[in-house]
Amino acid sequence: MFDDLPPDLDRLHTLRVWHALWLHRIDAKIARLERRKAEEEHGRKNRPKLAEWVVEVGIGTGKPPVQVHAGTCHMIGSRRRPISHDEARRLLADGLRACTHCQPDTQLHIIDLLIVSE
Repeated sequence: MFDDLPPDLDRLHTLRVWHALWLHRIDAKIARLERRKAEEEHGRKNRPKLAEWVVEVGIGTGKPPVQVHAGTCHMIGSRRRPISHDEARRLLADGLRACTHCQPDTQLHIIDLLIVSE
């Protein structure tokens, strides 16, 4: 049935060891890929929600707020912290600058506050 195998015992043992080593390597690779896939799935399921509103903060003591952004804005700088809806409204009402790209003041219906307060 398997006439293509070597006829002597020594070479058959060598082939068996060689194939066992390859099976071990293949099994190890399968285990690594399955572990990576499980980790990626876990990361997708447990990814933190994006903040709805973000304040960009400045440099220095206290890291003063500089500008308010919507959480999905592509213009947010690297120094930032998430804020609540109410805090975003309060910061904008207190005169903090709104991003001109995502326009959080318009989204939060805070328009022309300076004209109203004068």
